[in-house]
Amino acid sequence: GFHDSSSFPPIHLTNELVQDIHRKGGTILRSSRGGFDIDKILGFCSKYNISQLYIIGGDGTHRGAYAVHQACIERNLNIAVAGVPKTIDNDIALIDRTFGFQSAVESALASIETARTEATCFIPNGVGIVKLMGRSAGFLAAFAALGSGDVDLVLVPEVPIVLEGPDGILPFLRQRLKEQGYVVVVVAEGAGEDLVGVSDERDKGGNRKLRDIGPVMKEKITEFFAKHDEEVSLKYVDPSYMVRSVPANGADSLYCMQLAQNAVHGAMAGKTGFSVGLVNRNMVYVPIPQLVAASPRSMDPYGKTWEQILTMTGQPNTAPPKEHSSPDYMAFDGVEGVRSGLTEPIAH
Repeated sequence: GFHDSSSFPPIHLTNELVQDIHRKGGTILRSSRGGFDIDKILGFCSKYNISQLYIIGGDGTHRGAYAVHQACIERNLNIAVAGVPKTIDNDIALIDRTFGFQSAVESALASIETARTEATCFIPNGVGIVKLMGRSAGFLAAFAALGSGDVDLVLVPEVPIVLEGPDGILPFLRQRLKEQGYVVVVVAEGAGEDLVGVSDERDKGGNRKLRDIGPVMKEKITEFFAKHDEEVSLKYVDPSYMVRSVPANGADSLYCMQLAQNAVHGAMAGKTGFSVGLVNRNMVYVPIPQLVAASPRSMDPYGKTWEQILTMTGQPNTAPPKEHSSPDYMAFDGVEGVRSGLTEPIAH
């Protein structure tokens, strides 16, 4: 990886070693943040006579991959650099979805069901809150909520949180509790920055650390009902990495095989500086600069996915007024009317 090989020696991937890895969660290659040193990376590739380098990760990882590609060109190294998009937030532009996203959605459904069970079993006014991953994009929270069908309120980074007033979520929850006796709330980890504030801290990968929205929502809900002399039985579920570490389901296992085979085909054909993924349900090679230019993408607060959330939950729409109309289709490289996953992942 991007770290010193003296501390993390390379793994020789024999047939015997990899024959069962598709049945396991996580990664046998390990993962990390930071540690990018172009001289060490190219020195390692030269030392071990590596002619094909496959780099798996999100938009930041792909920017690093393209830096490696450019350095190989500058130093006249015959190394093909191929990327494979991977992020649980599903926020890489252009491609329909990243591998593992469907498995994460499936796993998140169990947490939502847990919250629903807890909320329905405790009286009075059972409230179940589930916090899911989603740093700057609410795709995981939205798709899990839609897949569940049992969620009353969804909070995502792309849509501001309004607590009180005509469009306030707290009066909405109070009314829903009167109607059915319980509510289930799904919140993405990056939601509500206007409530929790913006952190100045950053991790080793340069990503801004997030302040925890979950405890803040618990506090706001409890305070609101106390103000009305009403009691709530609040249960908070934070599956965190349990959602990300599950084995791939059937759809993702197939997708992984297709990504791997096509990445190898591209490198063997002499391509470099590219990534591979589904675009409009077709497996394509995308130049890395084109891929990262619009990444990370966010969920369109005026798009179909958020519209489906509003229809399912009946929650107030707190998205700001739309200032201008944007086309449902994007124009790219002079080709108009071609739908892509630039702003919305295509469901399969």
